[in-house]
Amino acid sequence: MDPKTSAALNRLRLVSSPEAISFLLLLVCSVLKRTTDFNAVPVVGAVHGVLFIVYVLFWADAWNRTKWPLGRAVLYFALSVLPAGGFYAEKLLREEIKSGAIAERARKEPQREESV
Repeated sequence: MDPKTSAALNRLRLVSSPEAISFLLLLVCSVLKRTTDFNAVPVVGAVHGVLFIVYVLFWADAWNRTKWPLGRAVLYFALSVLPAGGFYAEKLLREEIKSGAIAERARKEPQREESV
């Protein structure tokens, strides 16, 4: 995996969890707004909006660099709009980065001929 592709996946992975946390906080704040006098929706909503936009930008960059099939790209996007989906996206991206690094090392290792 080239460094730019790896960096794009890492950026997407790093924003996945904060985006999921902000989404869950927004849901909690929405409930609190309707049941109490507490109203943090404008602040939490703005933070979540910025994180969601950053996620979408990083998602588009990662899709462009990795050439994911449409199904995988849609999965990562769908996870961004599901509560707690960002946590699962982070896990999948971590595994994808790890498997890419392992494959890269395997390509760089010299091929040994097996003796019979």
